[in-house]
Parts: sequence; structure tokens; C-alpha cells
Amino acid sequence: MNTTGICILTVLIAVVLSGSRKWALLGMMAGVLYLTQGEKIEIFGLQLFAIRFLEIAGFARIIIRREFQFSNLNEIDRAFLWLYCYTTVIFLLRSTEGQLFQIGVAVDSILCYFTFRALITNYEDFKWFLRAFIILLVPYLVLLTIESMTNHNLFAIVGGAPEGFGFRNGRPRCLGSFRNPVLLGTLGTSFLSLYIGLAFSKTDRIRAFVGIGLCLGIIWFSNSGGPVTAAAVVMVGWAVWFLRMKMRLVINSIVGLIVLLSVFMKAPVWYLPAKLTSIVGGHGWHRSYLMDIAFRNLDKWWLAGIPIVETKDWFPYVIEVTGGADITNQFLAFGLRAGLIAIALFILLLIRSFSSLGKELATVRSKSAQISETEFMLWGLGVMVCGHITTWLGITYFDQMYVIWFMQLAAITSLSKICQDSFR
Repeated sequence: MNTTGICILTVLIAVVLSGSRKWALLGMMAGVLYLTQGEKIEIFGLQLFAIRFLEIAGFARIIIRREFQFSNLNEIDRAFLWLYCYTTVIFLLRSTEGQLFQIGVAVDSILCYFTFRALITNYEDFKWFLRAFIILLVPYLVLLTIESMTNHNLFAIVGGAPEGFGFRNGRPRCLGSFRNPVLLGTLGTSFLSLYIGLAFSKTDRIRAFVGIGLCLGIIWFSNSGGPVTAAAVVMVGWAVWFLRMKMRLVINSIVGLIVLLSVFMKAPVWYLPAKLTSIVGGHGWHRSYLMDIAFRNLDKWWLAGIPIVETKDWFPYVIEVTGGADITNQFLAFGLRAGLIAIALFILLLIRSFSSLGKELATVRSKSAQISETEFMLWGLGVMVCGHITTWLGITYFDQMYVIWFMQLAAITSLSKICQDSFR
């Protein structure tokens, strides 16, 4: 960890510990943008990234100030804990390697999620955060512009990769503070839906359009097919707004389309990403073949997962760090760690998130005949999850992107409960 990284981290820890909740939230997210996983300290084989110090500071804050009551867990909170506790326990029971890493994943998840649950307390403060986050995104996009023009990553100052991720179609694939351009692009897609929702607020419309432009700019500089596909899903999700009162019909239509594709396609339906590659670019064949070969080897991992090195024969190439296949699928990553039950628990967490948002949308609509800003934001949160699901079919969140996901999941949990309480 260098001097620049230490200075940035020190300032952000001070903000997280001493600022108001909304400033602490902004400080946490500033760490995601402007610190990298190159900024770290290694102690007894455990890598303490800069973002982990922020997690610890945030969790210490909410414990000391008693800003969250762990006795009031709801169904999303419990599904979250079941997922990470079960996955960790099963992994530790069957594995002789990688225990520290898996424990670190569980600790990161719990610290992040519940810190954000405590910091996001009301709808207005969350809107304030989205407005303030734009101020952080503007210089971030400037740095990406410089990286794109020079192929030199200025985040190398704080431990980032000194150069981009190569070129595609003559354009560089920027990294910013991330280790993969897909994760950089996912930063843009994950907030795109929220800024579209904010655009329906008359007082925030101009700032929301600036936010939308910044998100699209980040996607553009990432030059990756996955974020483009996820952004398209976000746009479709908002187009479905006009059918919001007929969501059962929409869901049934999607299921029917998948069934039809599985009947008429020569290859299994999970080869759709490979076909999309010709349109948006990327390595769709790898994603599709990964699902195919994982299904063919289901008997080896369905119960409790398998060591990643046992996947080394799945592809002609392996990942040097792990010695196994490149597992570019978040659902499958849970399965290989702890079996099909882990995948089921992940899906349960997503179902409960959608269910909670659906209930709150119904509650908001029942109290007023007019469409409210709250309804738009709740819908935006749901569309945001659809974007994440699309991304998870092509990559796992191995970088600080997981912090963004846990913040947004916590926003779903907290804002849904706030809406429920306010309309009682």
C-alpha cells in the first residue's frame, strides 16, 4: 500500500467513522471508485485490501453507534445469511485448501451488506446519495477518457494496472480502478437503472440525465459485450414499465419464449450467449460451453461442490492462479463451492428481493391513484437486479464490484421496509 493510497484511505475512513449516515455511505462508495485491490497489506497469508479497511470501519461505526438492530432481520436478510453461512460451512467441511479465501468472502459479504443496511435509512437520503455520487463519477470518467486516449491507466498510482486490457475493434478496453473491463462496465450498468428512475423526479431530472450519460460513458470505455447486454436488459426492463400491471403475463411470456427456444434451437438454450457474441462482442462461447460442461459433470459437484483444480480438464486452458477453469458464472461459482443447494439459496435471495419490491410497489399503488417518485425508484431497483443477473451469466464479482452489489441489495431491503412502514 503506497502513500497515495494510505492518504485516500485515511480520509475516507474518517468520513465513514465521523460523518452522517449519508456521508458515510458516500465515503464507502468513493473507496470503490478511487482505491484498487492493488492497495493491500498481506498478513499471515490474508490479503487486507484497502476496501476491507473501509468495511471494518463502516461495520465498527454501526455497532458502536447502534445504528442497526440485528434482532429485526427480515426475509431478505435471513436469505442472505443462509446463503453465505451455508456456502462457507460446506466449503470448509469438504476442502483442504482456500479456507482463508472463503472465510474472507463471507466476512466481506456480511460486513458490507449490514453496514449498508444501517446507512441507508430513508428514501430522501438515498436520492441525495445518487445526486452526490455524480460528483464522484465526473472525475472518474475524465480519468477513463485519459486512459482510452493514451492507453495508460492513471489508477496505477494507487495500485491499478498500468495499461488497459488490450483492444477490441480498434478501441482500448479500459480498466479504471477495476481488474477487468467487464466489471468496470458493470459499474455503469448497475447504476443506469437507478438514474433512469431518478429522472422521473422533476427536481432531479437534469442531474439524473447527467448520471445516465456518465453510466453510458463508463460502459462505452469498458468496450465489453457483457455490460452492453446488461444495459440492453435494463432498457427492456424500463420498457416493460408500461406492462407493470400485467407482470404475470410478462413472466409467463419469458418462460414460454425460453421453452420455445429450447425446443427449436439445435444447441441447448444456454448457448444463447455464444450467439449474442456476434452482435455485442465478447467471449460468449466460453460462457455457453462452461454451462454445458458443468451440466455434463453435475454428478461431481451437485452435493457439496468440487475443488476448482478438478475443473482443469473442462477447457484447453486454465487460470494460472487457481489451476482450474475460468468460472465466469456467478450461479455456477456458488455451485462449485457448495453444490446445488448453494445455487438454490442464491436464487431464493433474488426471488425474495423481487418479491419484496413487488409487495411494496403494490402497497404504494394502493395508497394513491397517481404514479409517485417512490414507485419509479422501486421499479428501478428491480430492473437493476435484472441487469446484475444478466452480468452474472458472464462473470463473477471477484473485484470490489461486490461492494456495489451489496450496497444495492441493502438498498432494496431497506427502502422496501421503509416504504412498508410509511404506508401503514
